[in-house]
Amino acid sequence: MQGADVRLLTLLFIALLSPALHAAPQRVVSLDLCMDWLLAHYAPPERVAALSSLHKRYPVEWIGTHWPSHDGSLEQVYALKPDKVLVGQYAASLLRKRLAELGIDVEILPLPQTLEQVTAYEQQFLKALDLPLSLTETAPAALSAPSHPQRLLLLGANGIGTGRGTLEDEILQRAGWTNYLQGEGYLRLDLEQIVQDPPDAILWAAPENQALANQFAEHPALQQAVPAERWLTTDYWRWQCPGPWTWELIGQLHQWLD
Repeated sequence: MQGADVRLLTLLFIALLSPALHAAPQRVVSLDLCMDWLLAHYAPPERVAALSSLHKRYPVEWIGTHWPSHDGSLEQVYALKPDKVLVGQYAASLLRKRLAELGIDVEILPLPQTLEQVTAYEQQFLKALDLPLSLTETAPAALSAPSHPQRLLLLGANGIGTGRGTLEDEILQRAGWTNYLQGEGYLRLDLEQIVQDPPDAILWAAPENQALANQFAEHPALQQAVPAERWLTTDYWRWQCPGPWTWELIGQLHQWLD
């Protein structure tokens, strides 16, 4: 057989194998809560081998009970024979390392720190599942701010507030609010200072049914300093993981501006 014929046969063989090599994953497994939610939002159920057990521990109303789950053990995840495992950069580090060593295709998604990165995050997820990038949610333009700046305090559990240089801060600003806190990152709040100079509104973003964690928010002095109608609430889960719901959150926050 001539060399040219051999090369031609090789190319034909590769071409025949190409669809199999690049086939969309059909047995996808998630290792953390954020990947659970993205899979439930975007992926056809028949292509999901299992979500993590976290989606049952932290249920959200839009995810049904029909999704299969695993217990987070190496044995159970490997037994699912996944052709793609999805995990966030800070989750299940030992498990994902062992799975990769066993030849499993593990995709690690960096956690977005900015709104621009949220779009890239969605697109990386869609590429990993070989889903159309056209499914990416369109980020809204910055919404108009009021003529008189309104300061919003994003209050979490245990008296922790969210300051500048965070994804949450960028969400508030994109919605037209001014962050009440001027410091960087996540800050322990001073109750007396807030009472003396109260924000225009407080967004209470913390899980329900955690009495000890909620004591700061329930303090009578704080309740008196900010009228009840200026205590805003959103679905807590929208703050837990970035995703297409981040853009909905921006619109919701904008509606509360005077």
